[in-house]
Amino acid sequence: MKRRFVLTPRAEKDVFEIWDHIAEKSVINADIFRDQIFEAFKTIAAMPGIGHVREDLADKRHRFWPVYSYLVVYREETVPLQIIAVVHGARELKAFFAKFEDA
Repeated sequence: MKRRFVLTPRAEKDVFEIWDHIAEKSVINADIFRDQIFEAFKTIAAMPGIGHVREDLADKRHRFWPVYSYLVVYREETVPLQIIAVVHGARELKAFFAKFEDA
């Protein structure tokens, strides 16, 4: 049985903002990114254990999966699988994920 996934409002906003940023230079590349990030979401939902725990960034409930220069943050134990955020790896990740401590 195929597991499903949902995006939090934060993750939806992240994907839209990334698409918008890429589209400033190329709508075609933005669409390619969108398609590939959603394929990654489907892969993660089908095999939620493939991600990595990053205790230096968030608690064990959160897993991370790289897609290009981005990290997909999700919770594997939720049904449907919950995509929490999509963040560029060059950001100050500790500060970004500090807000997830209580999430």
